[in-house]
Amino acid sequence: VQLQAFGGGLVQSGGSLRLTCTASGFSLDGYAVGWFRQDPGKERKGVACDSNLKDRPDYEESVKGRFTISRDNAKRSVTLHMDSLRPEDTAVYFCATERHMGPCSLRPIHYSTWGQGTQVTVSS
Repeated sequence: VQLQAFGGGLVQSGGSLRLTCTASGFSLDGYAVGWFRQDPGKERKGVACDSNLKDRPDYEESVKGRFTISRDNAKRSVTLHMDSLRPEDTAVYFCATERHMGPCSLRPIHYSTWGQGTQVTVSS
């Protein structure tokens, strides 16, 4: 059971990036998925999550209207589309998943399976 995140990079302020997280060894059906980010020396924080239920995805306030989380269970992947990027979005981004969560959570403690991080750098 593994997650792998990729798609980070360097982009100018106002630009876009797409992060993808793929699952191996299991299907994402019935799993909540989340994207998180972390600056060096700071706590990991939730950015977006999706429950795979009828609930709508949830987003951290500063990314609402700019980031979109989507999933393709058949492809075992979750994507974070990031538009209108700002320098303060610079961080290492992680994906995570948890089974049978119900409504998804933006709190890292609620997730037990994590992918490796991918660096996103937004230049001003």
